[in-house]
Amino acid sequence: MENSNRIPTHVAIIMDGNGRWAKSLGKERYEGHIEGVDSVRECIKAARRNGVKYLTLYAFSTENWGRPIEEVNALMELFCKSVMAETPQLVEQGVRVVMIGRRDRFSDKVRSHLDKIESATAAGEHLTLVLAFDYSSRDEITTAVKSIASKVASGEMSVDDICEQTITRSLYTADIPDPDFIIRTSGECRLSNFLLWQASYAEMYFPTTMWPDFKQEEFDKALEVYAQRERRYGKL
Repeated sequence: MENSNRIPTHVAIIMDGNGRWAKSLGKERYEGHIEGVDSVRECIKAARRNGVKYLTLYAFSTENWGRPIEEVNALMELFCKSVMAETPQLVEQGVRVVMIGRRDRFSDKVRSHLDKIESATAAGEHLTLVLAFDYSSRDEITTAVKSIASKVASGEMSVDDICEQTITRSLYTADIPDPDFIIRTSGECRLSNFLLWQASYAEMYFPTTMWPDFKQEEFDKALEVYAQRERRYGKL
């Protein structure tokens, strides 16, 4: 792409529009999710090719548990199948997979697959793929506050020691840089409880393209948009 010196280190994507894409074609919602897996594959390739170092995907929010049980079960099964199918290719591409979010509400099968993909890809050095799975930014911040409060109560730290970095280091993303660029597909213009603390100075992009149609060309186009932005971080 042009302006290759302005590549974001960390791109985060809210993968929206699977169900609407399927409905528009007279298909079942599940078929939209299946096609969405191909978009994940394509965006990983595009991120590596462009030199992006971190790619975070909002794979399953805490609110998604409220969807029909049949759809939730289908999503979990799709995840497990995708782990088995994609892990060898991710290892070959040097992609490290890490998961942020809660793990306690998943079945043993899903937790096992999460452990497998993280373990198998741990040596990847070209791209870190962050899966936000059973993730809620408010829950993440609440958990961080509880952790800090516990340390204060035990005398491990004082109230005066608390600063922005204290909170940052207590989040799921403690070892991950804040996103430079957040993309939400399908034209919806909201963050939906995604990386609220980390997104403070991220550039945002809301293409109307549904997630199943967001392939490498669309990812490249998004990076062109980012390259034209001037980031001031509140300064002149």
